[in-house]
Amino acid sequence: MASVTLALVLLFLGSSSAQLSTNYYSKTCPNLFSTVKPVIESAISSEKRMGASILRLFFHDCFVNGCDGSLLLDDTSSFTGEKTANANRNSARGFDVIDNIKAAVEKACPGVVSCADILAVAARDSVVILDGPNWDVKLGRRDARTASLSAANNNIPPPTSSLSNLISKFSAQGLSTDEMVALSGQKYFILKKGAHTIGQARCTSFRAHIYNDTDINSSFAKIRQSNCPSTSGNGDNNLAPLDLQTPTIFDNNYYKNLVGQKGLLHSDQELFNKGSTDSLVQTYSTNPSKFSSDFVAAIIKMGDISPLTGSQGEIRKNCRKIN
Repeated sequence: MASVTLALVLLFLGSSSAQLSTNYYSKTCPNLFSTVKPVIESAISSEKRMGASILRLFFHDCFVNGCDGSLLLDDTSSFTGEKTANANRNSARGFDVIDNIKAAVEKACPGVVSCADILAVAARDSVVILDGPNWDVKLGRRDARTASLSAANNNIPPPTSSLSNLISKFSAQGLSTDEMVALSGQKYFILKKGAHTIGQARCTSFRAHIYNDTDINSSFAKIRQSNCPSTSGNGDNNLAPLDLQTPTIFDNNYYKNLVGQKGLLHSDQELFNKGSTDSLVQTYSTNPSKFSSDFVAAIIKMGDISPLTGSQGEIRKNCRKIN
């Protein structure tokens, strides 16, 4: 009975993602992409870090009951949203940018494009603007009418995660270990920052790693300690780049850092610490084109996680609240 139930679930998920297409809005909102991109370009021009923040929102949204825009919802009297989850509280940002994009899209084609799809397009554009690879975004998602704080706390691995925990959390979303490694590179994926090669992390996220772990370059640890005191409550919000060389560019330096034991977070360095993912990290550190192509394939697959389609969900007028 259990195997039959699982088969039905997989069939449902497969049929939902199959309804997504790259030309979904070709007739109903033909100017979608040209409407979204200028808003993203302006936001990143004002603050380069915003690109990583938008990409991170997409990861965190997809890992909680699928790519359904639930992360964007504010708390209501009937449910507590995901913005205060451990992985999002005091760190998830860029919601105002999504609001601005939604407003522009509503003017161009009111009531047509979901917030979930806007987030998917904004994530792609952020990567492209930051010199990363391009890809055709599959569209047709609809917006959730609720959110889940508990699922957000359970599904998104913390920056203290072991390799086995990372593998497990990604596997639960249908993503392989190799795909986890590829996604980690561009966004210290889903843990605590956002597109790790193009983001920054707070002192609270890496304090234990730079003071207690042994799999870290000593000189690198001392540099980070200078801006992150060992005592909790002191300098907690101080920021450090996840990528030493090019923190606001999409590239493969994240993996070069790991090979040199200069991963900022414990969970970063777990990817290169005498474990099963060492060889792929080594490959990405010397082969940026393979990293880019693997990242694109992985993020497209991630975007297929449990979308709401057809008559499911709704098309929100305001991304922060249900209609």
